[in-house]
Amino acid sequence: MSAPTKQTAPIDGAQLLNQVEAFHRRFNVFPREAAYVAVALWDAHAHLLDAFDSTPRLAFLSPEPGSGKSRALELVETLVPQPMVAVNASAAALFRAVSGSEGRPTILFDEIDTVFGPKAGDNEELRGFLNAGHRRSGVTYRCVGDGGNQTVQAFPSYTAVAVAGLGSLPDTILTRSVIIRMRRRARNEHVEPFRQRLHEKEGHKLRDQLALWAEQVRGKVTGAWPEMPEGVTDRPADVWEPLIAIADAAGGEWPKRAREACVQLVKASQTDDKGSLGIRLLTDLRDHVMVGVDRLPTIAVTDRLNALDDAPWADLQGKPLDSRRLARMLADYMTADNEPIASRNIRTAGGVLKGYYSADLHDAWQRYCPPPSVTPLHALQPLQPRSEPQSA
Repeated sequence: MSAPTKQTAPIDGAQLLNQVEAFHRRFNVFPREAAYVAVALWDAHAHLLDAFDSTPRLAFLSPEPGSGKSRALELVETLVPQPMVAVNASAAALFRAVSGSEGRPTILFDEIDTVFGPKAGDNEELRGFLNAGHRRSGVTYRCVGDGGNQTVQAFPSYTAVAVAGLGSLPDTILTRSVIIRMRRRARNEHVEPFRQRLHEKEGHKLRDQLALWAEQVRGKVTGAWPEMPEGVTDRPADVWEPLIAIADAAGGEWPKRAREACVQLVKASQTDDKGSLGIRLLTDLRDHVMVGVDRLPTIAVTDRLNALDDAPWADLQGKPLDSRRLARMLADYMTADNEPIASRNIRTAGGVLKGYYSADLHDAWQRYCPPPSVTPLHALQPLQPRSEPQSA
């Protein structure tokens, strides 16, 4: 008869998450309170990947160096299982590491801007790996063998990934991520200096406690369908479901805090990123260009877009937005009649010009754009004299 196994005393999940959050607060100033909640929950979820259908990417991004991104990633490294720090790692190296016999790593990708930045190219293979690994069913297919004996083999890609870098990320990765927009500390914001040889052990103690607690609540979170905050659906719900399930298992104030953090960060991502360059275009057309008008010549549309200060249109890869690129971008979206959005004739005092009608854009605005600002914007003053549309 085998000796009975020693039972581990139940761990208070809420108290443990409080300690993980406090550990992050000692060394990092995050841009909002919701970020501390999200990062602590993400640390815990990395110990329970097989309990979920998907794993959100965690992205620490900033416009400038010295904003605490790498420090945040270093702290995460001490708290997650089998961390694998990857800088300029190839997709082949990563998917083989994930499917290797040593066990699934937690991939921590610093300086991600060197991989996806404007001078780095598209890196489609790595982007495909990161996208596929968001889902538990995600695999990467590769040919293995020599010569004519090659066969197609599926390599599992499902693994937790946290990244840090300057700028932004490809849209397909952003929509699968909890995004923390880091910024430099103000003069009145102070943190404790992180010394790896001193503080790494503290992180590892918390990591070991997270691993024990994960085993205690695995049955509770596996297959859980947590109630999502109102308005959080589709991809944002996929991203946040594992984190809210963790919070529900922990109890205390964490279920409430997790849902509040979810709403704040999802709203922030919609405001900051607007989903993609195409959605940014649609949103700017609705909120800044075609306010109060039902049609506008193309030349007026491009002039007004390029005049927006807080927008990318005046410098798209070194060139301002022109009518040809505007037409290509809008053609990806459909009118209410399921036809590609395209310019149409607009009769003006000086003749007939090509331009765009608000009615053609309205369906795309409804489907893709974030809710409009509570405070309505006033229409821009007419552009004189060449491009002011007149009623037919």
